[in-house]
Amino acid sequence: MIEDNSTVCSVLLIDDESFAQDIIAHGLKSCVGHQLRYESSPARAVEVARDVDATVVIVDLRMPGGMDGFDVIAMLRAHPDTHDVPVILLSSEDDPDTKAKAFAVGANDYMVKWPDPRELVARVRYHSGACVARRERDEAFASLRLSQEQLAASQLALHQAQKMEAIGQLTGGVAHDFNNVLQIIGGNLQLLKMVGNLNDAARTRVEMALSGVERGAKLAAHLLAFARRQPLQSVVIDPTHLVRELDDMARRVLGAGTRVETEVAPELGSTMVDPNQLNNVLLNLVINARDAMPDGGTLTIRAVNAAADDDLPPDVPHNDYVMLEIADTGKGMPPDVLRRAFEPFFTTKPTGQGTGLGLSMAYGFVKQSGGEIVLRSEPGKGSSVRIYLPRSTAIPAEQAEAAVHPSLTGGLETILVVEDEDDVRSSTCGILSALGYDVLEARDAASAAALVEEGRHIDLVFTDVIMPGPLSSLQLGEIVRRHLPECEVLYTSGYAEGVLTHEGKLDASVHLLQKPYHPDALSARIRHLLRRSRRASGKPQTASHFGLM
Repeated sequence: MIEDNSTVCSVLLIDDESFAQDIIAHGLKSCVGHQLRYESSPARAVEVARDVDATVVIVDLRMPGGMDGFDVIAMLRAHPDTHDVPVILLSSEDDPDTKAKAFAVGANDYMVKWPDPRELVARVRYHSGACVARRERDEAFASLRLSQEQLAASQLALHQAQKMEAIGQLTGGVAHDFNNVLQIIGGNLQLLKMVGNLNDAARTRVEMALSGVERGAKLAAHLLAFARRQPLQSVVIDPTHLVRELDDMARRVLGAGTRVETEVAPELGSTMVDPNQLNNVLLNLVINARDAMPDGGTLTIRAVNAAADDDLPPDVPHNDYVMLEIADTGKGMPPDVLRRAFEPFFTTKPTGQGTGLGLSMAYGFVKQSGGEIVLRSEPGKGSSVRIYLPRSTAIPAEQAEAAVHPSLTGGLETILVVEDEDDVRSSTCGILSALGYDVLEARDAASAAALVEEGRHIDLVFTDVIMPGPLSSLQLGEIVRRHLPECEVLYTSGYAEGVLTHEGKLDASVHLLQKPYHPDALSARIRHLLRRSRRASGKPQTASHFGLM
């Protein structure tokens, strides 16, 4: 007996005589591991071959009913699922012409009834092994093609990530100097506006220039948001109030020609996010939707919970989220535009009507916040942007309403301004002096530390984050807390990644004012910190502060 433990043979015998099954079964007894299936109807050859996953088909040449072995072979070869299955034609005729025709229609072998069992087993094993090997080869090639496609996709994603990272690094490097320049321009213009006794025409010109500074500041902020290098002041919030406010704002922005539909889940979860930045992102998406519906349409604002076991998009990891969606019924995006939608400065709007930073800013902010953003769009069917923010189990923080400061507010306290840029320091000190503060100056952290260690009375230190010298701004903060425990520290920077932030998020104890800052914002933050310091120390509030228009 021939012992062969190679791959299992799945043999299909097609013959109108049932006794043929017994003969072939007897002949294959020594074929270890084979499976034999008999079928008397030649018309079912393809169906049965697929069912048993045949690796060899043995078919009789002469059969009644209008179909013979040649027809069966042609039928097997014509079907994509059986075209490569080896076929052995079995015939009682040892005729060269018949054999030639058999091979011409696609037979792999020809045997004369009834073959010796050893020959039958050898030929069945040979053809079955060749069939299995060919299938394994095809599977290997298919796997290789898939691997190559996945590798190409990974290389494309890596290239895109490297490109975005390079843009991010360039953005961060430029942002610091750019915001310092804006601070010099804006600070001096504000100082001129405060103490320059300008006539109406000059005041108008100054306001126009300040508007340009504000536009530049927004541009830098959008770039930092895209690059995920903006410091986020994240707190746990319930987004319900924010979404309701967005509904009111959207109705004013979109006008009467557009219907606004808002859906907020009754038990919407909480999430940890920078509420101001999130509001900016959602507002930008609403504006994008407005531009996509010039003739009106429907804007849908949706805020719901999305659980880990829900049907999440494939590119969103399984987690519990708060999902915020802005969807429109506008003109939509073709595939080539959709692929590039998150790229910075990419826009389909006419020159002067868009910076191309709205979606890229949203992308960077959401990623930096630990969430996912999914954009879906089809031409003529509108667009949908879904933001998935990780759900938090913490209790939402009380969201204090922003105080309104109709005028600049000053005081008589002593403020130490630490800034290495001479022009920035000069304009800032000029503004604070005009507000009545006693102002001290230092060009680096080491000089400021010397003033603190000398015992000078200082109520607040206003320091740049990134400065040259052996002492960092954080080390200066430690020195201030050690020598002047009641003194407040307010940081400022045009770009402070990695200095004050941990994974892009500010610690709750750190107070940062982004450059370029408006005198209103500067005076408000200073008064807030000084009032807090006095409350903590139990000292009465000073009555020496005043307002300047």
